[in-house]
Amino acid sequence: MPGTLFVVATPIGNLEDITLRALRVLRAVAVIAAEDTRRTAHLLARHAIVTPTTSLHEHNETQKSASIVARLLRGDDVALVSDAGSPTIADPGRQLIADAVAAGVKIEPVPGPNAAIATLMASGLPGDSFTFLGFPPSRGKDRKLWFGRLPRLGGIVVFYEAPHRILATLQDLSAALGDRPIVVGRELTKRHEELVRGPISGVVAHLSKPQGEFTVVVDIGQSTDNVAEIGYSTENIAHSKRAVISSLAKSLGLATNDVYSALAHLLNR
Repeated sequence: MPGTLFVVATPIGNLEDITLRALRVLRAVAVIAAEDTRRTAHLLARHAIVTPTTSLHEHNETQKSASIVARLLRGDDVALVSDAGSPTIADPGRQLIADAVAAGVKIEPVPGPNAAIATLMASGLPGDSFTFLGFPPSRGKDRKLWFGRLPRLGGIVVFYEAPHRILATLQDLSAALGDRPIVVGRELTKRHEELVRGPISGVVAHLSKPQGEFTVVVDIGQSTDNVAEIGYSTENIAHSKRAVISSLAKSLGLATNDVYSALAHLLNR
């Protein structure tokens, strides 16, 4: 009988931010597939876990996945962890999960910390609906398209950025959206945790020497596509109505005009 692949969320900073279930799973599995075995070793040592680890990162995942799936098929349970937070959320692991699913292996999520959710929780902005965009492309046409897409999305957008690109990214964000209010989380749950709120220009001034990993939350407001979409819908209501009535008439074996007249009579009663 195949083993289970546990997808385990780990702390994003404070090593106490791990569930009792995650600790139990990490102790019980045959091996832990870790994005960085050295970083995972610190977590395991803190909680006296001696389970062996094997590396699984963006550069070896395609090759390494087959051997891990083979272990799963032999009956071994495996835990997948990333450097911090939830695997596959802007982190490696998707290929292994896809291969395990294709092989008929059971996948079991063990949820926990996530930097995007943590920042949104403390942002003061609506958290019932948002778009998560991972990391912006670092250069070229893809980066330009990424920022050009933002005004059309509307609502709350959350994304990550590295310390050496955060200032350039905030400047590009301002160019795309104007000097909008944002919330930037830095080094969440760590000793130097910081949540910076304000217009983009003020946040840029505050982050003159950026360090740590960053999460950005921005309320883009109404999508620039909304007006066009509403206009399109209004102009095409009559066309859509005729199409529905025509389809109904065809299914009933009746003339379209007869069905239209009958419906009009019913509505006007």
